[in-house]
Amino acid sequence: MNYSKRDAKAYARENMTGIWAAALNPFNDDLSLDEVGLRSNIRHWIDDLDIQGLFVAGKQGEFFSMTLDERKRNFEIAVDECAGKAGVIVSVSDQNVDTALDLARHAQNCGADYIVLHAPVLSFVQDRGEVLYQYYKRFCDELDIGIAMWSHPDSGYLMQPEECARIADLPNIVAIKYSVPREMYVKLTHMVGDKIHVSTSAEHEWLDNILELDWKLYLCSSPPYQLQTKNDQRMNEYTRLAFAGKADEARKVFDSLNPVRDAMKRTKPAGKPTAFGKYWQELLGQVGGRVRPPMLELTEAEKEIIRKGFAECGLKP
Repeated sequence: MNYSKRDAKAYARENMTGIWAAALNPFNDDLSLDEVGLRSNIRHWIDDLDIQGLFVAGKQGEFFSMTLDERKRNFEIAVDECAGKAGVIVSVSDQNVDTALDLARHAQNCGADYIVLHAPVLSFVQDRGEVLYQYYKRFCDELDIGIAMWSHPDSGYLMQPEECARIADLPNIVAIKYSVPREMYVKLTHMVGDKIHVSTSAEHEWLDNILELDWKLYLCSSPPYQLQTKNDQRMNEYTRLAFAGKADEARKVFDSLNPVRDAMKRTKPAGKPTAFGKYWQELLGQVGGRVRPPMLELTEAEKEIIRKGFAECGLKP
């Protein structure tokens, strides 16, 4: 690692910045991991789209359908391809603590920059504060790598800002991906100051969060490589303008992406978000591939609707 445990927060404040994208994993027709396709996508994301970091083996990457060996291999490929040109944060999330720790140690040993660990499902638990604190404390005690919390509705609850702020005091907690209503992450941002990065995956809120909350990190989802091409990098452009304090110029560029956002929203089948994302990648010239069960594939009729929306959205190839 490039930092010590005690320096994790400072290192992340300095280096875990900009746009970090969550990688979809391409699967072959036989549902094996398409390593060649994944490497090709990563090269495009870094070399052509200037994405600053990748979130690997998360929900977007269908980690829930992968074996432990596949997840570890996923980590290794990302670290190998990023090779100091972009940061790597990997999801070690698992309901079994020993499994999550095993994945975390592999991430630490193979050269990942950070790990992300989602809040566990807590059946029957009503008072979650101490449970969550002790959960994250165990990972901090046993690991040196920087850790990002991750709270989202899939856990069956949302971590409260007060709970997150307490956990943020642990030495190698460096960030949180906070998939919650805006008022909650605004409150947490004010509570923790510059102690950790607070971020959410909603691209349509990213500009406001730079301008109003002084956020430095987009962590993360697929828009950085679905709203952009090698010759059309408006997300990067409005981000740079906002970081430079040029709010009006940034807003103009941001608003120009509304037709793309609208096309994606209205053509995405409600029950097939992953298959949609992969097909949109294919229309952009990236490697999409199959989805694994329990996720569902697109029908030909759904693909036709998406193709039409893509052709009309105004993205420049």
